[in-house]
Amino acid sequence: MSWLGSWFGHKPKLGADQQHRLAAWQALPPVELKAPVGESRYVVVDVETTGLNLMQDRLISIGAVAVVNGRIALGDSFYVVLQQRAASEKDNILLHGIGTSAQLEGEAPAEALLAFLEYLGKSPLVAFHVTFDETMIKRALRDYLGLNLKHPWLDLAYVMPGLHPPLARKLRALDDWIGHFNIRIDARHNALADALATAQLLQVAHSHAAEKDIASYAELQDLEKAQRWVSAVS
Repeated sequence: MSWLGSWFGHKPKLGADQQHRLAAWQALPPVELKAPVGESRYVVVDVETTGLNLMQDRLISIGAVAVVNGRIALGDSFYVVLQQRAASEKDNILLHGIGTSAQLEGEAPAEALLAFLEYLGKSPLVAFHVTFDETMIKRALRDYLGLNLKHPWLDLAYVMPGLHPPLARKLRALDDWIGHFNIRIDARHNALADALATAQLLQVAHSHAAEKDIASYAELQDLEKAQRWVSAVS
């Protein structure tokens, strides 16, 4: 289904089992965002797409890593490639490494997205430059599941400068921050590897936030909002 179809309210057809799984996820209770980091599960997410056009390009893969009670839980990770009707352009494939066969033989989009929701639960999400990841995931969920996702997101692209004002002008991209803190990344532009690097950056943020008595997701959201205002007026 195209984004245009979903925009005008044409809902996708889901099987009975898919409807049941979606309803079960929707019925999950929300998490307490004011709970301490040491008592929480956050899901750090990254995506790969056919390009950078938020309205026209398609979601290819989702990678996610959970940070549970402040620690990265490698056994609590997620990765899926969504089946494409046609593979992306060669230059795009060279960027993320997901080849033609992998794209054409990926998981059916509705099944892939239901699996992601079941992995996510109602845990709050974290990303670096949230707008892109959030828009692509929300669009896919709307197109393939008819779901209008309303979920908490935290953007480390604002949290990190908020915690380190002297570095804000020098460090902007994810590569800048992970390089500054000597975070290793084995395969840049692989959704799961990027999510793992971002999860490590979240741990750095937690450590430095604790020094400022910032101890919960909600307080990190407040810091993000303040930094967004600073960025807008500076």
